[in-house]
Amino acid sequence: MEGKPLPEVRIDQLTGLRTILSPARADRPFDFGGVATEPDPKAAENCPFCEGREDRTPPESWADRPGGGDPETPGWRVRAVPNLYPALAQSEAEDPSTASAAASREGLTATADPLRASSRGREPDLFHASTATGFHEVIINTPRHVTSLGELDDAELAAAVAGWRTRMSEYAERSPYVQLIVNEGHEAGASLEHSHAQLYALGFVPAAIARERERFASYNQHTMGGDLLAEIASEEVRRQERLVAIDDEAALVCPWASRSPFELRVIPRRESARFEEDKGGAAMIHTAMRSLAKLFGGSAELNLWIRTAPRGAEQFHWHVDIAPRLTIKAGFELGTGVDINVYPPEQAASDLRECL
Repeated sequence: MEGKPLPEVRIDQLTGLRTILSPARADRPFDFGGVATEPDPKAAENCPFCEGREDRTPPESWADRPGGGDPETPGWRVRAVPNLYPALAQSEAEDPSTASAAASREGLTATADPLRASSRGREPDLFHASTATGFHEVIINTPRHVTSLGELDDAELAAAVAGWRTRMSEYAERSPYVQLIVNEGHEAGASLEHSHAQLYALGFVPAAIARERERFASYNQHTMGGDLLAEIASEEVRRQERLVAIDDEAALVCPWASRSPFELRVIPRRESARFEEDKGGAAMIHTAMRSLAKLFGGSAELNLWIRTAPRGAEQFHWHVDIAPRLTIKAGFELGTGVDINVYPPEQAASDLRECL
């Protein structure tokens, strides 16, 4: 270990989860993978997401058509359709004024948790299951057959992000949590290469989001009004070590406790709880995608997800996380829930700055 920095345990400020930063393990004999292959010409010929093939998807639920026009016709910039293979059973619209707050709880306070019943003197049903209801939608980012957000021009990406916000707003008041993701590349989970996002309107708040919500609320209380992510962003800008880029709307950083090499986070400079109610960030998402593509000599396989406030949360700050698929989780990570990152975020940020 002589000459190499000692491994560090870092705690993510937003989640409280630990990452082990172990640069010495980068000396192991492997190269980073995850650079997407060239688009398949046959895939483009048969792609149901391309303009002019609207009849090959389920009936559209929404479309951005600047010039007007009928549904299921060309002329759109962004288009949303129900997922043909939904992960959720479609539910009827919920009235937020009468919805139970229990749907937003997590952990032992969740009504569906079997251990909650035992705390009230009832026999727990350790094998209880309920129907996974909600909405699962595909948002096609562009009529052109491109495989990465980084291939869109500024106007196209801005239109795509605006479409994400429109669709998230559609479900935000009737679902405890709305999750939007982008998978790029086969190893990242994409089944079709045409650039698209997926929206999940969930009937519960996932534990990871609930934990983040609680940490925002706790920090706000302990600091008498402080915004956790705003203060993290301010400190990242001051320190410069993990700052990749900054503009009038957002900062781009490699998070302090990055769970994997070249993980990125887009943080809006204006304090805003809900992504769907804000306007900024599209340009910085574009910067992130292009810097990764330049660094790796092509579009990297990656996952992107948006963290927005759960319904009813008073303290939160939206952000966009981007994780290139460069390494795999092995037994330690799966067994402990603690990630090992072999590439320091400070070095990753430096490498990415050189690509701007």
